[in-house]
Amino acid sequence: MKVEEFDFDLPEELIAQQPVEPRDESRLMVVDRQKDEIKEEVFKNIIDYFEPGDLLVRNNTKVIPARLFGNKEKTGGKVEFLLLNRVKLDTWETLVKANGKVKVGTRIVFGEGKLIAEVKDKTDFGGRIVEFEHDGIFEEILDELGSMPLPPYIKEELDNPEKYQTVYAKNRGAAAAPTAGLHFTDRLLQQIKDKGVKIADVTLHVGLGTFRPVKVDDVEEHDMHSEYYEVSQETAQLINQTKKKGKRVFAVGTTTTRTLETVVSEDGQIEAKKGWTDIFIYPGYNFKAIDALITNFHLPQSTLIMMVAALAGKSRILTAYQRAIEEEYRFYSLGDGMLII
Repeated sequence: MKVEEFDFDLPEELIAQQPVEPRDESRLMVVDRQKDEIKEEVFKNIIDYFEPGDLLVRNNTKVIPARLFGNKEKTGGKVEFLLLNRVKLDTWETLVKANGKVKVGTRIVFGEGKLIAEVKDKTDFGGRIVEFEHDGIFEEILDELGSMPLPPYIKEELDNPEKYQTVYAKNRGAAAAPTAGLHFTDRLLQQIKDKGVKIADVTLHVGLGTFRPVKVDDVEEHDMHSEYYEVSQETAQLINQTKKKGKRVFAVGTTTTRTLETVVSEDGQIEAKKGWTDIFIYPGYNFKAIDALITNFHLPQSTLIMMVAALAGKSRILTAYQRAIEEEYRFYSLGDGMLII
């Protein structure tokens, strides 16, 4: 299967630069696999597609201000960090942009010395392992010095960084938001509960797996980067009970889907686990954990469009994307939503 099979032409003006306000007034494209039809809705009307007893599973990760700007201690050269994964207390896996090379042993100063990083090692994806030196609590220093790591295709600054967090964000650690969840408001979530739908949380700290482009020609040759996840006993039990009753599991986003498909057994049982996942889902994959997916419109040739194509069918998804372009849907992280049922 070739990566180019997941390509399409997207006008740049359809890349959303600001979120819709209120969040649940964004557009929603509903892709119905059984009826083989596409409907156009407003996102808040997603409640009409739930039935009592269904389960909504969401990723409660919280984006940290993971972008840091500093200078090399010796030369003063500019360096930009994107923190990806915490390896241990003060050691992080990072992406680095700099004027010139950033070698092992290089020291970088942030905030006039409030934070100093020393490069300890290189990673196999071109990043760096760095160890931070600081006085005080690292998270508080990061809140002071760091900024929200918006994707590179978002050129405008957000007037409020909270617009890049879900309303239910809880567990700090992500380098990017689980953006399908950005459409939900507290009011809409309450309405969903009032309809008799249960809500459960998982955690997957979004890292390089989201940012890393596919650089191979054959889909099967792409290696996903590992990301940390947690699935509680309570969530596992809720999912298993829902499936036992013959009700549906709706996953909010590709990150929730990757988490659940990581911890599901061959017979469809969800296990409470935590660890690292590098699962890569593309057409031909047999979904065992989820029944429906709430997602956004993704980049051409990305692992994310491959995942939604695995669920809905490649031809059906490419048709839906072409219609979205013709109807001027808003694409990517801050754009409109899609429901695959």
